[in-house]
Amino acid sequence: MNLHLLSLMTWLPLAGAVMMYFTGDSANPTTARNSRWIALWTSLLVLVLAVVMIAGFDPSVHGFQYIESAEWIPAYGIGYRMGVDGISLFFVGLSALLTP
Repeated sequence: MNLHLLSLMTWLPLAGAVMMYFTGDSANPTTARNSRWIALWTSLLVLVLAVVMIAGFDPSVHGFQYIESAEWIPAYGIGYRMGVDGISLFFVGLSALLTP
């Protein structure tokens, strides 16, 4: 079962930022409060995804896990490939924990 956890954790904050942009004028107290709630829930969702990733990580496997690759512009060979190893898993969890 591939949940694309790394892609979700990468692009979810951008989606939250876009939602905050479209909430309106930040001088309005209601809009500012809504933006804070969007930021909090987005970062908490990233934290939950990081916990799921850490819980499913198998330390006995050497190399990268949760490997994802996607092609953006195949004509030019442009794409991205992500994976997590034991050291980067620590930093993924740390950044997800410190963000909220």
